[in-house]
Amino acid sequence: MKQSNPLLSLDYEPAIERSGDDFFDRVSAAQFPQHLLRFRNDDILSQLGLSPSSVTDADFIEAFGKFQGRDSFLALRYHGYQFGEYNPFLGDGRGFLYGQVRGIDGELYDFGTKGSGTTPYSRGAMAG
Repeated sequence: MKQSNPLLSLDYEPAIERSGDDFFDRVSAAQFPQHLLRFRNDDILSQLGLSPSSVTDADFIEAFGKFQGRDSFLALRYHGYQFGEYNPFLGDGRGFLYGQVRGIDGELYDFGTKGSGTTPYSRGAMAG
């Protein structure tokens, strides 16, 4: 019997959500037909209080490839200059904040994605 995924058992904090709805949009992840783990950051696992040997490649894929165990993700909003003009409606186009976890050092770590689905800020795409 497989034990539970340690990446899904972390204590995710709603730090960005506490800032208010003006700072993000809730989005859904895309469903991918194939998953390939290219890199795993064992250093951050230790920083989060996890033993790297207790986290399998399948755990990484389940959490960060299949996006299991989390209800919604956050496309962050921001503003700035784009193409030489000020734009108050910029945001994460195809990436999102998966979650935030406090490390054993007391720092807050963001788990972010890129190319993980459409958001209201994707060029020509509808948010899912």
